Amino acid sequence: MEHVPDVPVAGKGLAYAGVMNEVVPMPPQSEVSDPARATDAARGRRLEYFTLSWNVIEAVLAIGAGVVAGSIALVGFGADSVIESLSGAVLLWRLQSHEADEARERRALKLVGWSFMVLAAYVAFEAGRDLLRHEPPETSLVGIGLAVASMVVMPLLARAKRRVAARLASRALAADSRQTDLCAWLSAILLGGLGLNALWGWWWADPVAALVMVPIIAREGFVALRGETCDDCH
Repeated sequence: MEHVPDVPVAGKGLAYAGVMNEVVPMPPQSEVSDPARATDAARGRRLEYFTLSWNVIEAVLAIGAGVVAGSIALVGFGADSVIESLSGAVLLWRLQSHEADEARERRALKLVGWSFMVLAAYVAFEAGRDLLRHEPPETSLVGIGLAVASMVVMPLLARAKRRVAARLASRALAADSRQTDLCAWLSAILLGGLGLNALWGWWWADPVAALVMVPIIAREGFVALRGETCDDCH
């Protein structure tokens, strides 16, 4: 009986193995474990755990202080923290797998996008209602301190997320990093509204500051829902 040499089979994912020349399926290249991707995914999970913890504390403080002071901008900021917590949970689910899973990536991106849209609708409704009712908020030192802390922490966190997103080529993590950046912008807007009200009693500055947040939030939601690629996440 003529011996057939062991040679690779033409075609993706197959090879000969053993003396019987049995055709054995080989895993696609994308399924082979990549230690670098696994390390980056683990780093991404740590960032999201920090984000989740920070935002839970931020949400409790902001919403509590906002209700006490009657500040829609502060309550809206707390609601943004709740949305960011949900976004962080979505990203934790996405990063449980370090593989380049396109279906999981798209699903996570859609969920992040819808979280933006829900927040934009909530803030627009509450701010518009406060303007119509002429409800002046009280001064909130807790809110001012929270806004300052967020302006310091969030840009650093967003930059770290973008670096990991670029290495993983993750659009969902890139969108989440933009949401973290957005939190810093919202902090600055919140600080402006609370500061103007505290210094000069401009009650309308608070709901106006909240309304300024709406198009910024909504735009990020549209970007995420369209599933735009991670071109600027580095």
